[in-house]
Amino acid sequence: MAPTLGLFAVNLHACAEPRTAGRIVRLAEDLGYDSVWVGDHVVLPSPRVDPSPEEPDAPFLDPLIALAHLAARTERIALGTGVVVLPQRNPLVLAKQLASLDVLSEGRLIFGTAAGYLEPELRAVGVPPEGRGARTDEYLAAMRSLWYDDKPAFHGRHVSFEDVDAYPRPVQRPIPVVTGGHSPAALRRAARHADGWYGWMLGRRAAADQIGRLRAAADEAGRTRPLHISVSPPRLPDAEFVRAYGELGVDRLIVVPPMGVPASDVERFVAEHAPRKLGAQPAE
Repeated sequence: MAPTLGLFAVNLHACAEPRTAGRIVRLAEDLGYDSVWVGDHVVLPSPRVDPSPEEPDAPFLDPLIALAHLAARTERIALGTGVVVLPQRNPLVLAKQLASLDVLSEGRLIFGTAAGYLEPELRAVGVPPEGRGARTDEYLAAMRSLWYDDKPAFHGRHVSFEDVDAYPRPVQRPIPVVTGGHSPAALRRAARHADGWYGWMLGRRAAADQIGRLRAAADEAGRTRPLHISVSPPRLPDAEFVRAYGELGVDRLIVVPPMGVPASDVERFVAEHAPRKLGAQPAE
């Protein structure tokens, strides 16, 4: 089956302007995109250093606030975080924010998360880069307890609580969790703890390699349920391109519009890469 299409970057550059973001996301919804996705960086190194993805003055809205704004301006399209750097967030506060967003959007949230990679950012918010993977796993388990357990409780190295609760609970039970990252540890995290995996800037050869590794990790973990695979490609897709990714087992292509261009160029990109034009599966 052909993959669906998602749209990335709806909280930065042109889409950091609220009316523009609302207009572009409504257009994506009307054209059959299945989802829109926001990035997450609390701070960026200044001056820019590798591997920072943007200049420090790039307009970059908080992902959860941006999605709440977009939830109010749409009806059907899924709202994904692509991805929240989980070790940088307080897991109890984040669990409350995400549950609230799922309620406000009437069950349209996709929670994408990863351990992070930008050392200056991690250190600036007080998180040592060492051990961030274990912290990510622990935070995710703690958040799920708050979302689903009758009596939430968790005791770990980095977070510990009991005799507390938080309502309203999410509409979705469960909230779809997508984990990102290309390292062996990240692939194991997806196989063991997630509903899906997000590969960033992967050409077809690299995607095939990562998907093979992901399937091996799933087999090793004894996983029996399907793992939904999303990929952002490094170049603009055409119909042949979309079909090839579908043959690799990609369920969703999350396309990335040009950055730092006028809003009219982003709108043109969204229209020119509509699912039906590319032979992708339109959202129902």
